[in-house]
Amino acid sequence: MFRMLRKPQQPESNLTTYLIAGFGNPGREYLNTRHNIGFMVIDRLCRKLDVFLGKMQSNALTATFKDDRVRIILAKPQTYMNLSGQSVVGLLHFYKIPVEQMLVIHDDMDIPFGSLRIRPSGGSGGQRGLGSTIEKLGSQDFARLRMGIGRPPGRMDPKDYVLQSFPTSEQQTLDTVLDAAAEAALTFVRQGLDTAMNRFNGTVEKT
Repeated sequence: MFRMLRKPQQPESNLTTYLIAGFGNPGREYLNTRHNIGFMVIDRLCRKLDVFLGKMQSNALTATFKDDRVRIILAKPQTYMNLSGQSVVGLLHFYKIPVEQMLVIHDDMDIPFGSLRIRPSGGSGGQRGLGSTIEKLGSQDFARLRMGIGRPPGRMDPKDYVLQSFPTSEQQTLDTVLDAAAEAALTFVRQGLDTAMNRFNGTVEKT
């Protein structure tokens, strides 16, 4: 479990800064859709860390958590999914964060719903927010937390599927998955990428 140690605080220049960015689309019509599961993880992190996501920076809603060791910038780009990389790279540059201290969180249709995959690098796999980030960064060598949403049923258009809300039958699993994803992100910060991968890659156990 991630422990919050707010005092005593070090000067900000002595803190290691991390960026955790979740992808989605702004607007009430997209609020609980599959494509916004990255936003949902950021909201869950804000609850866990008791911070408010209310500051606009680089076209992203942001919140900042600090303790005696780290500063964590939580971000929800407001550019719409396809341009997420603009916000992400802008925040990296503003805070002078090395790319190895960044984690992006996004939906992935190639992974079953209820499963997580943390990877140190890779292509976009057709995920537009990830593709935008790779393009703007000029590299695919950054950590990402892939949130499984499964494939659309039958002949449903994938665009329609990702913009559907999670059905009632999936809500309990979704809640468990969001908790696990938040813990995975904080483990990435506290214990590193390898530990996060070893602990959280796979199907999330229901509670």
